[in-house]
Amino acid sequence: MFQIVRKQEMAKGTIIRFDISAPKIALKVKSGQFVILRVNDTGERIPLTVADKDPFAGTITIIFQVVGKTTALLRSLNEGDSVKDVSGPLGRAAEIENIGTVVMVGGGTGVAILHHVAKAFKDAGNYVIGIIGAKDEAMLILEREMKGICDEIIVTTDDGSYGQMGFVTEPLKKYLEERYDIKLVYAIGPIIMMKNVVKLTRSFNVKTMVSLNPIMIDGTGMCGGCRVKVNNTTKFCCVDGPDFDGFEVDFDELMHRNSLYLQDEKDSLLASIR
Repeated sequence: MFQIVRKQEMAKGTIIRFDISAPKIALKVKSGQFVILRVNDTGERIPLTVADKDPFAGTITIIFQVVGKTTALLRSLNEGDSVKDVSGPLGRAAEIENIGTVVMVGGGTGVAILHHVAKAFKDAGNYVIGIIGAKDEAMLILEREMKGICDEIIVTTDDGSYGQMGFVTEPLKKYLEERYDIKLVYAIGPIIMMKNVVKLTRSFNVKTMVSLNPIMIDGTGMCGGCRVKVNNTTKFCCVDGPDFDGFEVDFDELMHRNSLYLQDEKDSLLASIR
């Protein structure tokens, strides 16, 4: 059993932060890696990328959005409660090195993953530019934490309720036009956001890494549920990723596969609250 030592409701209560006691994982997990969590004996397994860690306290931070029955069940837990299983760290860690100027682009709950990776790039000595976005001000997360990491940061909201109005690609385009020292763009968020980021960076020939979030079951490469097409080759996100060269990812196929069970998720959530 893994105890929840801190709970924070973010973004209208639909995005939740847990700090979970998991000392062994906290010692080993690296930026970009994830865990597989199971709430109880009959619960499904869900992947959640680690947003932060505190090896001294023995805790890991996960941030999730309520979209289905399992995440709704998770939200019902409070500080002092425990989850049945937390397995990890899983996946390949982000490739971190001192390369100069990097731009970290995150949207929605993707900012939670971006936060851990941005911290690693900063610790490696890079100049870090952050661009984070959300649908509106109420859905924005981790702005203060990202400001503490990044040398420069821009916030966007779709409706203009906070920061710059528009999408994250707009300030990214401006940076790419004005700066010639950008060595890497790292993007994580909704698939359509990552697709548009890659479309933009490709035109400037700037290396772009993306952290993918396909449907995943076991997290060890056995089930094949998390397969993605990269450079016309099938890869398993859980063992080959989750980070991939954005120029090589088939985003259209990924969007199609991720949409297959959206209605089932909605139906499951509605059934659980009736």
